[in-house]
Amino acid sequence: MATTNDKTSYAIIALGGKQYVVREGERLLVDRVRTDEGKTFTPGVLFVGGDGGGALSPQVTVTARVVGHVLGEKVRIGKYRPKSGYRRHTGFRARLSQIEIQSIGGAAKRAPAPAQDEAKESGAHPPKDYAEYTISDIREKAKHWRLEQVEAALDYERGHANRKGAIAALESAIAAKEEKS
Repeated sequence: MATTNDKTSYAIIALGGKQYVVREGERLLVDRVRTDEGKTFTPGVLFVGGDGGGALSPQVTVTARVVGHVLGEKVRIGKYRPKSGYRRHTGFRARLSQIEIQSIGGAAKRAPAPAQDEAKESGAHPPKDYAEYTISDIREKAKHWRLEQVEAALDYERGHANRKGAIAALESAIAAKEEKS
């Protein structure tokens, strides 16, 4: 794999459904990101390369800082139909964010959450095909699961999907099962 500290190293990141070739210290305009001005975030990395080598879907992080939120150039749109007097004019300004790439490199640490380790050690697993359940499915089916399954599903939800409605439904199911005990 190429070293990421060289001046020739680059990365291809994905932001807002678009791909950008970036280098450290570079500033670019992208579609509006939800991060506040001055804060950093890590976009998805598709490729890292440099010095003639490269790695597809690498375990490397790219850190970017939001410099500011701006409006793009105004685009004028006009409709016209001859001989009928029909004219319509409208405009559009894209909402953009200016970001600065702070660093490319550093292996991404993908350690599981501590709550998941406990669930794996105890042998408790969420129900089969849990990841495909909707929040309403979870709310209905959690009433019939064992306490260990509900706790494992809650650990999974906090570690992976983090859906507020599902977490609330699982927490209420745990409270109801503890009241019965």
